[in-house]
Amino acid sequence: MKSPLFARPVLAWAFYDWANSAFATTVMAGFFPIFFKTYWSAGASVSLSTFYLGIVNSAAGIFVALLAPLLGSIADEGGAKKRFLLFFAVVGVAMTASLGLVDKGNWAAAALLYMFAIVGFSGGNIFYDSLLVTVADRKDFDLVSTFGYSMGYLGGGILFALNVLMTLKPALFGISGPIEAVRLSFFSVAVWWALFSFPLFLIVKERRKTGQGAGVQVIRSGLKSLIATLREIRGYRTILLFLAGYWLYIDGVDTIVLMAVDYGLSIGFDSSHLIVALLITQFVGFPAAIMFGKIAQAVGTKNGIFIGLSVYVAVAVWAYLMKHPYEFYALSVSIGLVQGGVQALSRSLYARLVPQEKAAEFFGFYNMLGKFAAVLGPLIMGVVSRMTGNPRLSIVSVAALFVSGAICLYFVKEPQRS
Repeated sequence: MKSPLFARPVLAWAFYDWANSAFATTVMAGFFPIFFKTYWSAGASVSLSTFYLGIVNSAAGIFVALLAPLLGSIADEGGAKKRFLLFFAVVGVAMTASLGLVDKGNWAAAALLYMFAIVGFSGGNIFYDSLLVTVADRKDFDLVSTFGYSMGYLGGGILFALNVLMTLKPALFGISGPIEAVRLSFFSVAVWWALFSFPLFLIVKERRKTGQGAGVQVIRSGLKSLIATLREIRGYRTILLFLAGYWLYIDGVDTIVLMAVDYGLSIGFDSSHLIVALLITQFVGFPAAIMFGKIAQAVGTKNGIFIGLSVYVAVAVWAYLMKHPYEFYALSVSIGLVQGGVQALSRSLYARLVPQEKAAEFFGFYNMLGKFAAVLGPLIMGVVSRMTGNPRLSIVSVAALFVSGAICLYFVKEPQRS
């Protein structure tokens, strides 16, 4: 029987993960924290630049979180998931390219552009995630979702490896030096994101509601639908339990993604070690994400998530204790083994829990909580680092988020795959 992963809509959908993951790796996890701390915030204290970075990530998360459910509801009513996705992708691409133009010391401009780039990235993912129910059958959600994440790891990793080589060996590319290489890396991410988004927009066919209106009528219908869902959501006990658990544990996942490099710099590790460690995470994550799809088929989606969260608890404690760069490499392998699995299986489990006709609206809530979670984690790390002057005290607190999230998830009844 032909694998669902080879269907054209699935491949086209997964290529968007390949496209925008370049932003998550090269910009969010890699070069932006380093460039922000050493170039755009040159002369500021380590704790203060960490505080700035935490505030920027939190502000972007709040903005997306507040809009996500309403935008999702409007997209469902108007059959406009792809159009909303296109809008946010264009914003993300434009803001990312603009980062390459910001001068040294201008941390405010860099922070503002980065904030709106995150809005484009995160806002687009609301509608990308919700298209999972369009491109895959219910029984294939785990496999297709993990395949999307694995494509993201591979695509993001390939461009990130090229960008790292550009900064380490700029002469090979005719570049004047590492600073110019980083600037060009921001441009390359924008081009990569734009180019590999095309298959989704050309091939994926969105399901449209019959008798839908247009313009103001669609907005009104979306708002009414959202209000009705907010009134009814107390009846969705399983969904509420899942969202509570997801909100807690994804806070830890996103915080580690956003702040790992900054944390490594703050405890004295050289940036070259941190960049190589991120590359390891990407290429370990590619097969590991697919592996988690198989694990979910064997032991269940919830149990697959529990496996990943237990590893994250160990990672948080280890990060608090580590003293040598080689430990950061080992941690990067550990994270790579479980990060994509936790994210992908959470997405596929939620896709089976929600009403299919309201997928974008419910994924709006899903992404809203994810963004509010990413508000809390970086903010806590930034504030604790600023107040104590010791970033090690902030990282270990993340373990509590994984444990409490797992407790909530335990009480979620896992639906049938068929």
